[in-house]
Amino acid sequence: MPTWGSLYFQNSSSAMMEQLIFFHDHTMMIMIMIMILVGYMLLSSCINKFYNLGLFEGQEMESIWTILPAVFLLLIAFPSIRLLYLMEENEFSEMTIKVLGHQWYWSYEYSDFSFSSFDMYMTSSNENLFRLLNVDNSLMVPYNTDVRMIVSSMDVIHSWTIPALGVKVDAVPGRLNQLSYIFNRVGMFVGQCSEICGANHSFMPIVISVVPRLMFLQNWN
Repeated sequence: MPTWGSLYFQNSSSAMMEQLIFFHDHTMMIMIMIMILVGYMLLSSCINKFYNLGLFEGQEMESIWTILPAVFLLLIAFPSIRLLYLMEENEFSEMTIKVLGHQWYWSYEYSDFSFSSFDMYMTSSNENLFRLLNVDNSLMVPYNTDVRMIVSSMDVIHSWTIPALGVKVDAVPGRLNQLSYIFNRVGMFVGQCSEICGANHSFMPIVISVVPRLMFLQNWN
């Protein structure tokens, strides 16, 4: 998770997260432009002692402050809609993983390997410096592979989230939600349940180990 003093996103581990960061920067620049423009107009109206009577009830001025916000909204809307459609693309998944949320742990099953399923519990081990993020079994995912995840819950609503990946999906009892992702670098990535699900909500960490394909296949042999 972000360290102390970190005010920005984590380093992206997928192309989608990179696009989300670009969209965030794009939106922030538009907001800064709006703040500068509005601040200049307010400051100018407070300092300037001379008023143009043509500005009061002027059609040109009203047209400008109606059209200009619409242009700003369009500059935000089109990239946002594009991202929404990109996030829903899931036509060529190479493997499927099922995720079930419990109070308070996660269950995983590799649908392409009928014998492989396990539970992920938080441990109190001090092997690394990640507080409340140590688990007994991490989820292993191959690098540069289109993975589809089917997420549900056995009791209450949970939320499966990996911030560096840019994905978040609710685990709802009796419903199957789906997401897809591709890791573009190897490493270990962490997350936590993002839906308040009870007393031990803070003790449902998610740890994914991204390894090369050959290492992933050797693990199942």
